[in-house]
Amino acid sequence: MSQHRIGFAFRAVNNLIRRYFEFASNKRTVDQATGNNGWIIGYLADNLDRDIYQKDIEKHFTIARSTASKVLSLMAQKGLIQRLPVAADARLKKIILTDKALQIRDIMAQDETNMEEIMLQGFSAAEVEQLLDYLSRMKDNLSSALETKSQ
Repeated sequence: MSQHRIGFAFRAVNNLIRRYFEFASNKRTVDQATGNNGWIIGYLADNLDRDIYQKDIEKHFTIARSTASKVLSLMAQKGLIQRLPVAADARLKKIILTDKALQIRDIMAQDETNMEEIMLQGFSAAEVEQLLDYLSRMKDNLSSALETKSQ
């Protein structure tokens, strides 16, 4: 199968995931966390046990510094995150979720669980693990290619 077909298949699945969440039962509550906000809230919620900074967001989501800065600023304006200064380095700002974002995350987590159950119907546990391995390798390949091009 050519890469063009794989890319198209990813795009089609991504579009269906977006449409699924548009019709999710809790859409009105979650609407406060538009676009990448939901993914960032999830990442921050999954890492409550450690300090997360903008650079961590950039690396995890493979986004540019300017994009991360803009998204995080908007999230702060919406009351979803706070940026707290770090005593050791005034330039660093630790990113933490607000109570509002944690409530949204709980709702999103349930919708995400439901969507993944539907999406993975008919897959064995081994097939899911293999799929995740393939996706991880593709992400690494693309990240390496982008790093090479940006140098």
